[in-house]
Amino acid sequence: MKEKTIRLDSIDPIELYGINDSKLEQIKNYFPGLKIVARGNVLKVTGNDREMNAFDRGIRDLTGIFKRNNRISEDDIDSIFSENSVSGSSGETTDSGVLVYGPSGHVVMARTPNQKKLVLASEKYDLVFAIGPAGTGKTYTAVALAVRALKTKTVKRIILTRPAVEAGENLGFLPGDLKEKLAPYLQPLYDALSDMMAPEKLKAYLDTRIIEIAPLAFMRGRTLDNAFVILDEAQNSTEAQIKMFLTRMGKSAKFIVTGDITQIDLPKNQPSGLVHCTHLLKNIKGTSFVYLTEVDVIRHPLVKKILKAYEEYEKK
Repeated sequence: MKEKTIRLDSIDPIELYGINDSKLEQIKNYFPGLKIVARGNVLKVTGNDREMNAFDRGIRDLTGIFKRNNRISEDDIDSIFSENSVSGSSGETTDSGVLVYGPSGHVVMARTPNQKKLVLASEKYDLVFAIGPAGTGKTYTAVALAVRALKTKTVKRIILTRPAVEAGENLGFLPGDLKEKLAPYLQPLYDALSDMMAPEKLKAYLDTRIIEIAPLAFMRGRTLDNAFVILDEAQNSTEAQIKMFLTRMGKSAKFIVTGDITQIDLPKNQPSGLVHCTHLLKNIKGTSFVYLTEVDVIRHPLVKKILKAYEEYEKK
């Protein structure tokens, strides 16, 4: 057993501990193997190295949140110290898995083991495929990686694209011009970005095309240099479309392709380009395939049960 002393010189101890130490008790629940004693602005921690290091990283992340917001919420504590993000981490990603901080100071991080695999794969490979069912955080994690790369100046721009598959609706019957017709298909990408950037900053990036959101067809003929590029809902791209997209990769580019091969909206006689890629490119050096499952679902708990029910039905 080892002992570590942490001084809280950059954070208000009262804000960290909470009324009647309620927040401190919340933190302690994540570390049953540690003995944590608070005395003023000093924390004395006794236990094993792994848990103590995870605890220390979490306190540093909370300090960063306090500096930005002058407060720490219970949600912030849960985000930082959740089982899948801190106590399950071994320091594989920086700042306990924190990717970016949202405009309100909330933490955006890889929360599950397979989301962490996606982060690590993106750091190591220039082309990553993230495949899994709805709600597993494929798109959200990919967008967070792109925003982090832009903020750290690893890339000069972000390009987000989706195939505009009609999925039972005819674009010709939808009101408005082309941009308005396509907006419903692209809205999830705007939603993810809005969680990670202040509205005025996001608008400025969109206006100057530092961030671009466009249908897949708009990628044809381009070379995408110094960019973080995400193809979302790739299961609805044809073999020709995904080939076109992948060959847009320019110098210093990062590509992530996300999709759910159980929800293909293409006509029955039209093979999915994503499914084709899983066989054609799986052994190409420099690419990585990360598979997420219902275990990674971070939406409402019912989503896991719904996915499980459909999976059992399809097996029958």
